[in-house]
Amino acid sequence: MRSSVPRLVIAAPSSGSGKTTVATGLMAAFASRGLAVSPHKVGPDYIDPGYHALATGRVGRNLDAYLCGAELIGPLFTHGARGCDLAVVEGVMGLYDGAAGEGELASTAHVAKLLRAPVVLVVDASSQSRSVAALVHGFASWDPEVRVAGVILNKVGSDRHEAMLREALDASGVSVLGVLRRAPQVDTPSRHLGLVPVAERRPEAEAAVAAMAAQVSDGCDLDALMALARSAGALPGAAWDAAGTVASPNRDHPTRPDGKRAPVVAVAGGEAFTFSYAEHTELLTAAGAEVVTFDPLRDEQLPEGTGGLVIGGGFPEVYAPELSANEPMRKAVAELAFGGAPVAAECAGLLYLARELDGRPMCGVIDAVARMHERLTLGYRDAVAVSDSALAPAGTRMRGHEFHRTVVEPGAGAAPAWGVRAPERRVEGFVQRGVHASYLHTHWASEPGVARRFVERCLTS
Repeated sequence: MRSSVPRLVIAAPSSGSGKTTVATGLMAAFASRGLAVSPHKVGPDYIDPGYHALATGRVGRNLDAYLCGAELIGPLFTHGARGCDLAVVEGVMGLYDGAAGEGELASTAHVAKLLRAPVVLVVDASSQSRSVAALVHGFASWDPEVRVAGVILNKVGSDRHEAMLREALDASGVSVLGVLRRAPQVDTPSRHLGLVPVAERRPEAEAAVAAMAAQVSDGCDLDALMALARSAGALPGAAWDAAGTVASPNRDHPTRPDGKRAPVVAVAGGEAFTFSYAEHTELLTAAGAEVVTFDPLRDEQLPEGTGGLVIGGGFPEVYAPELSANEPMRKAVAELAFGGAPVAAECAGLLYLARELDGRPMCGVIDAVARMHERLTLGYRDAVAVSDSALAPAGTRMRGHEFHRTVVEPGAGAAPAWGVRAPERRVEGFVQRGVHASYLHTHWASEPGVARRFVERCLTS
């Protein structure tokens, strides 16, 4: 099987150049033409894919060569883009910025090469004119295996400014495929961990995405961009398949051996818990679970028949008063956890399971306190499971990502979740009864046995 879905990678010289505006605007503009657009994001970012999903009506998916391995980028892309007319891939940071100390690994350039996709460079031209040609030439010539085939000039001030930029770029060999003027209505608000997620501001986010689509439609040559997307090379190999990778004997059976229904795995959602990878739900379903979303902010009970719980990342620190006030849900979570059911909690989930967050009572499953901190903890991590858990046996190696401005004290329990190698050797997280709680975000596609083991524990707990 070979994927021939037309595709573009939207990159930039640095963060803050306008990648999200352009990528999301392109997705929405092409979708408004009636095309099925597959949205993707390079790296571990959870927030941008929410805006991508709003623009396309399809789930936003991540392509992370560090978390998943380079060998899975093509299959995961082909899986997500199956049946689509076009795929738009938003890059991360600057085009050549990858995992610290790992060369090109997990950079936008690395993923573009793995996808055999042309790159469109978004350049913030607000403070330059002729120098833009040197910048674009440098990025286009740095790695001959990366095909920088077009540029979109962002934050252009006037017709005269545009003319100067175009004249400078005439000799660069890189086509100008769009020119965007400054437009405050496309801006999205940010806070301590980046953009505010769609789930927290849906009406405003819808208006912003519509503005992005209008700006891109007016300022970009969509036909030329589509022609460029069609020039992407075919990708060999089969699409990633959740059922095939899980290979669980339970996946084809809606009932347990004792005649009861398939295990219900409740997954936290709503405004406070917006970080998740689509593949996690697909893997849990393939392993035989019935996945049901619940909202710890508003629901007072877990879904009926819940046998396992997944609480991913998000912003519980923003909603600490409301989460604390929902005492029935906190008690329901604690009762499930203390009863031995499997519980997988990452970052925000860890904070929610703690005794308190910023002085407010939480679920009390983990004997630790959490609070906001001025320091940002950010980066990829190599990890090994220290303790047997509902997710993995001790010794399992996985890669993860940390991204938070909170601390938990103590940082590890008597049975830690992970041993982490960088930036310093340490243990972190908590394993107790069926609970696995940690700051580390992981991508289960890299180790599908995690989902299989979790569902099997749901059957036996």
